[in-house]
Amino acid sequence: MSTQVRQFVIDGLRTMNYDVDDVTDETPLAEGGIELESLGFAELAMMVEEQYGVRFEDSETEQMAEWTLGQFVAEVVGRAEPARIGG
Repeated sequence: MSTQVRQFVIDGLRTMNYDVDDVTDETPLAEGGIELESLGFAELAMMVEEQYGVRFEDSETEQMAEWTLGQFVAEVVGRAEPARIGG
């Protein structure tokens, strides 16, 4: 389940023109990692909302900036509608 979500997130980041060739679950989403900024977080949040029914509030952007890729994927899996991820 999380492997599918992780691949979706990585593919989405690649589509958004972020370099994700060497990312791991420990790669920070923001500074020192993928380098997402507020617009990137908003776009990523919209992608997972559309695909998995997961909603991130605007107020969560600051918190998301502290997450790693693995933490973000775990959060998506934890919030996802089970039918959308085959669970």
